[in-house]
Amino acid sequence: MNGTTTVPFLDNLRQATAKSHTDLEELPISASVTDTNVTNSEYAGYLKLMRDVTADTEENIFPLLEGIIPDLMQRSKTHHIDADLAVLGIEIGTHSRPVTRNLKEISTGFALGIMYVVEGSSLGGRVILKNISAALGYDAENGASYFAGYGGQTGSYWKNFLSALSQYEAENQCASEIIEGANFTFDAINAHFRSNAPQ
Repeated sequence: MNGTTTVPFLDNLRQATAKSHTDLEELPISASVTDTNVTNSEYAGYLKLMRDVTADTEENIFPLLEGIIPDLMQRSKTHHIDADLAVLGIEIGTHSRPVTRNLKEISTGFALGIMYVVEGSSLGGRVILKNISAALGYDAENGASYFAGYGGQTGSYWKNFLSALSQYEAENQCASEIIEGANFTFDAINAHFRSNAPQ
């Protein structure tokens, strides 16, 4: 891997997606889980919406990335959300496809952009976990396993993902596709949250 090209690509990816990322974080439903006064219903509402995203990604994006992300199957998150919703006494029901619903052809680069957003949420989850634990009393073993992410390995999981992402980009010169996929995903999640968040 050529270190001189990887760092600028990752910097460019972060900068090019910064506005979409911020817009999503500033939505009331997103901000609710970082609020010290978060309620059980706000927390459950966020989890249900995020479950749509993770289930869609695992069903429709994971198959496109086999062999590219070495530890792909260890990155499944939907079962954690299901466990948390069960603790909250919430029925799961069917899920929508907020990310892939309108996509016909998905290139590998675009799929990696989608994965960049979903994996990145694990980093923020560690901060949210502390708030949910303090405000509602849930922890990694009981009611907040999704936000616990990969536990103490969250940082290394993220670095490993960025390494695989950077290597694929360097070999295939598809930075614009990855950036497009990431911005598309931030915006798709944003639209899903705005349309379906409890009022």
